[in-house]
Amino acid sequence: MKNPVLRLKELLVFYIAGPSRNLSYYFWAFIVLLGSLGLLSVAVFSYLGMDLLFLSEEIHDFPFIPDYIYFPFIPQGATMGLYGIGGLFFSFYLWSIIFVDVGGGYDMFDKKEKKVSFVRWGFPNDITLEIPMEEILSVRIATQKKTNFFNRTLRYEILYLETKKDGIIPLTRLEDDLFPIDIAYKAFEISRFLDVPVLPLYL
Repeated sequence: MKNPVLRLKELLVFYIAGPSRNLSYYFWAFIVLLGSLGLLSVAVFSYLGMDLLFLSEEIHDFPFIPDYIYFPFIPQGATMGLYGIGGLFFSFYLWSIIFVDVGGGYDMFDKKEKKVSFVRWGFPNDITLEIPMEEILSVRIATQKKTNFFNRTLRYEILYLETKKDGIIPLTRLEDDLFPIDIAYKAFEISRFLDVPVLPLYL
């Protein structure tokens, strides 16, 4: 259950996980890093005129494996080196997104300051939206449909905040894959804290 990370008398804070913390980001960042290091090692061995299999004597015993593998530095080695350097930069970019948690952030409801703050971490700049509490009308729950890999239609509930000036502001996303009980709990927490009703939203 997605509990608030901080609950005080005049302060309520929810942590929002960013899509960059998805396992697929870790997977591709790791694969790109390994591939880049592999290409750079081939370029270095090519520049030094070394056998690419010099670290393993046993591999020569396998059939169809040549006794000596060498790429000339120009053009194959240099080309692989350039690809390796480009891959390292791309891998650094992916790991930076993961470290910063781009798209993640927090929703803060502050009675003392009488405002609601939505903060999303970005790269390089963060995105912040502040709304006075007197503009909040209600908490809305909408039901949306999503088709998965097996062509099955699933129903998801999305939580919104209804305001006078900014209209409907989403508090959750389809990518969050929250259970209905999680949505109901969060809606109840915010509704009780702000003293506003929870209403359905028809899209």
